[in-house]
Amino acid sequence: MIKFVGGHKRSHAWGFVAVAISASLLISSGCNKQDPYAPPDLFYYFASYQVGKNPTTVTPTDVNQDGFTDLITTNIGSNTLSILLGNGDGTFRDQVQLNVCKEPRSLALGMFNRDMYPDVALACSGGDEVSVLFGRSDGKFEEGPRYPVHRTPIAIASEDLNGDQASDLVVALRNDKIKVFLGTGTGEFTHGAQYEYGDTPTSVAMADLSGDGKIDLAVTNGGPMSNAVSIWKGNGDGTFRPPADYRTGKRPLGVSFADFNRDRILDLLVINGQQDSFTTFLGVGNGTFLPGKDSGADAGPNFGYARDFNGDSRIDVAIVNLQSSDLSILFGRGDGTFEYPPRNYRTKPGPFALATFRVTTKEEEEPGLVTADNGNGSVSVFLHRGLKAVSTPVAPSP
Repeated sequence: MIKFVGGHKRSHAWGFVAVAISASLLISSGCNKQDPYAPPDLFYYFASYQVGKNPTTVTPTDVNQDGFTDLITTNIGSNTLSILLGNGDGTFRDQVQLNVCKEPRSLALGMFNRDMYPDVALACSGGDEVSVLFGRSDGKFEEGPRYPVHRTPIAIASEDLNGDQASDLVVALRNDKIKVFLGTGTGEFTHGAQYEYGDTPTSVAMADLSGDGKIDLAVTNGGPMSNAVSIWKGNGDGTFRPPADYRTGKRPLGVSFADFNRDRILDLLVINGQQDSFTTFLGVGNGTFLPGKDSGADAGPNFGYARDFNGDSRIDVAIVNLQSSDLSILFGRGDGTFEYPPRNYRTKPGPFALATFRVTTKEEEEPGLVTADNGNGSVSVFLHRGLKAVSTPVAPSP
């Protein structure tokens, strides 16, 4: 038994001895504070290229079918598309600008007329229309049909909704409507169903989420009355069933798909424009999802893309942050959560959109990233350190 005498002085002395013994035990046992997480540095800035005014999207594709990746941007401030043909070494030729519709806000690729060159459908937010452009062998596009919508198309996506081997379109309209166009396979479209639902849709994406072979639809609703992602299950004929809503962070701006927990079921990635966060929803397998998990991003996340960047078979997330003008890579833990802090890369002002691309069509290449720099009228290329470019950058570093 320990006997305490002499009041507080003896108590303080004993406390000091106890602390000293505890510290000694910690040191001798090898226990120490865990080192902070240090994210790997996988990318490096390579070059930037001028495009039109205020680009809102950047889309990689092989426009002229030469085996090299090209880039297309929608430039909402100059009513143009920019086409940058790839050289196959990480560099691109100077842009070719095409005058298109008023305020092209979003772009969907497809093989609308079934030739060998990719075609484009544009959501023209200033002209209240959808504009179709047909690809050509010289890497340019020729004007196709235009379809009026009401009103302010903000996002567009393409898939075969009715199983006729022709690409269809779904367009999100700012006045709380979703419009379907059914493709004929000849480059023309017929008006399909229209739905009024939600609050200020901001993005659309399509995939088979329920495993029934029918394309389903995800829509983010960025208005203050909703703050949700809506899942519309497809009927396989170009129509959708009434949606189910999943609560997101504030002002969701974009939705895409990935398998975050490696169960071979598609999950959701939602980018939230306010409170600097993004939300992941793990899929159950029947087109429904578990409640979302929020993770932190940098200031003003605007667009995200998910894939495995570091080769550990866990899906990571790349996000462009509009306010902090940087690109964040968050590395996945394999359960829909992510290591923190992210690896940040400085970008040109106002990165608005993001895409991953391979310099050529070879599958063994590590994919790079390209940003659409809305505040700078440019695109910026970040190459993976596993893929060394073979020529010097054609534009100065930031």
